[in-house]
This record gives sequence, C-alpha cells and structure tokens, in this order.
Amino acid sequence: MNKNKHIVVGIIGLGSRGFSITQMIAKMKDVEIKYVCDTYEDRTEAAQGSVFRLAGYKPQIVTDYKYILADEEVQAVLILTSWETHIKIAIDAMVSGKYAGMEVGGAYDINDCFLLVEAYEKTGIPCMMLENCCYGKYELMIKNMVDKGILGEIVHCSGGYMHDLREEIAYGKENRHYRLRNYISRNCDNYPTHELGPIAKLLKINNGNLMLSIYSISSKSKGLSHYLNEKKKDDLELCNTVFKQGDIITSVIKCQNGETITLTLDTTLPRFYSRGFSVSGTKGRYQEDGNMIFLDDKHCKFHFLSRIFYNNASLYLRRYMHPIWKRFKKEGVKGGHGGMDYLVLRAFLESVRDRTDTPIDVYDSASWMAITALSEKSILIDAPVPIPDFTKGKWKSKKTSEGRYSLD
Repeated sequence: MNKNKHIVVGIIGLGSRGFSITQMIAKMKDVEIKYVCDTYEDRTEAAQGSVFRLAGYKPQIVTDYKYILADEEVQAVLILTSWETHIKIAIDAMVSGKYAGMEVGGAYDINDCFLLVEAYEKTGIPCMMLENCCYGKYELMIKNMVDKGILGEIVHCSGGYMHDLREEIAYGKENRHYRLRNYISRNCDNYPTHELGPIAKLLKINNGNLMLSIYSISSKSKGLSHYLNEKKKDDLELCNTVFKQGDIITSVIKCQNGETITLTLDTTLPRFYSRGFSVSGTKGRYQEDGNMIFLDDKHCKFHFLSRIFYNNASLYLRRYMHPIWKRFKKEGVKGGHGGMDYLVLRAFLESVRDRTDTPIDVYDSASWMAITALSEKSILIDAPVPIPDFTKGKWKSKKTSEGRYSLD
C-alpha cells in the first residue's frame, strides 16, 4: 500500500449499518481501517474478523472513541452510531483535527447544529453527512435535467422516508437498536434527509437559496401498538407502551426563492418502500413512484394516461445520466443501495485524501439535521417555525465546488 496515498480511518459504531459500511471500506485498497469502536464487544469482534477476512489485517478494537481521536495517524472518523451521539462525536473529531463523516440522522436540539458549525469554523476541518441518496442514480439524473433547464423553473419538490420499520422497532431491545427509544419518547420527522438532501442540492439550498420555515403536523400513533399486539403479544411491557411518535409526519418547508418542499415520514404502517422523490417545474415533472417523467412539450395530450409513463424515466438515462454516474458505470458499479453507498463513501474519503472540502459540507449537514428538532417544535406548538441560516448570509454568494463527486 502506498503510504502517501492511503487513507487511515477509524470507524465508530458497529450496528447493522456500521458493520455493512465497515465491510465496504475494507474492500477499498487505498483505505486502512485502523480502529473499530463500539460499546458492545460482540460487534467489535465481528467487525475486526470481517476486516481480516476481506483485507488481511486486523484493526484495533476500542470501546471509547476518544482513543481514536488521540491517534495522530488517523485522518478521519466515520460516525455510524446512534443518532443521539452524531454531533458530539463529530465536534470532538473536528477539534482533534480529523475529518468527520456522519451517518444520516436528525438533531435533538437546534443549538447542537450551531455548535457543529462553530466547530468547523474554528478548526477548518470538514464535516460531512454521509447522505447516500444525494448520489442516487435517478436523483442525480433529475438534478442534471434541472440544471439543464429541462423541467423549467422548479416550483415544488417532495420526498421523504416511507419504509415499514415496525419489526425493527418492535425488536429494538433484542437488537439493541436506538429507534425504539426514539419512537417512545419523541414525535418528529426523525429521518428527514432522505430525500431532503437531494432536494436541497437540486434547489441550491445554502448556495443561492435558503430554507426559511417549516410547518410539521403529526397523525395519531396506532401502527406500532397494533403491530405489537398482533406479532409480539407476549411482551406485555412493550404492548402497553405509549408511543409518542405519530405514524405519519408531514412537513412543509418554504424557501427563499419561492419554492416549497414537502417531506413525509411514514415508518410504522404497512407499505412498500419509497422515498417519494418528486420534482415539479414549469416545463415538466419527475416522480419516483412509477419512475415517471412528464414533459409539457411531449406529453401534454396524454396527461390522463398515467400508465403509459410507467418507468419512462429510464429512457432518459442515456442522454441525461449525471457525469458522476457515467464514470461510475464505466468503472463498475459497486456497493450497497444500488451503488450510492459506495459513491458517498468515496466522496468523503477522497476529500480526506486530498485535504479538500467535502461535497456535502457542515452547513448542509447542520441545516438538514435541524429539520428534526424544528419539526418536533412545530408539531408541539402547531405552528410554523423559522429555520436558521447557519451560513450567516454566505448562502447569497454562490459557490461551485469541484472534484469527482461535486453536487453543485
């Protein structure tokens, strides 16, 4: 391994997601996983063994992430822990001079988002939310079409996280999963960045545009209780638990340039998976469900015949596939979730290697994470709440980042 080129990282958090990311990184020839960290011994041992099988070396096992931060050889940490700890560990990492890559998740307190930004501005060390959906094949194709004006002026976008997680939550005690305690104690959009991340990049949020306010409403909470009484009736304590988390959270965000964004969280009712990504402009529309594109100059006579548009977006890939994905296909698609996991990891890791800014920066990360805390407040007071400008006015000066994974 060329020591001038290889990247030394520590991985913090080895649950299901952390373990899969560890396996993916272990296959990267230019990355050394020096440490694996978790509070559970079985997880660290499994991760160490997996790295050895895949890469031929054994990372060191630690239970306290601060040991990793004290090692000057480590250039970056990947924070794959429970949501509650993301910001604290990221701040500690930046203060220690290490790039921070955080898995997706929302903030618990808006002040934590300001502290995250403050840490970056004091240290100059980048922090990147690892929002893989920003690198989805169709998300990037639609962004490319929007940038080229194919859909006209964008007026509205929608998206969210619609995924039946009842089993995962119901067995949270057995699997040591943090979602259970969150669904018991909070009521908010706890997972907004699928699809807020891609939408924010498409609408140039923090880069010539800004999110101004959010109004969130919650449905009643019935899905988990019904599921538990049907599927886990022997767990009397959990069956009698009152879940604060509403089954459906709907949020509307108003933007500086006049666009609106609708976000939906739908994770405790039976349904098919969807991120509900849609983009509406003056010349056309895209929607993920059905993978359909409607262009005014081509399709206006067929607006009642929605079935003929099913999966027609695939026909636009040849012409409008984003350059990131053109290169990825040529080099060989790899990694989880259709390749976007690999792309977001490489975007972060190559920024570490080259000592450059990350394509999703701390201002993006803070403003996206803030939606969780702000939605919680909006639901509580049943009113819109303002979204802070974490850039302190810098959003007005458009930036254009360069590099293989740029999302600008």
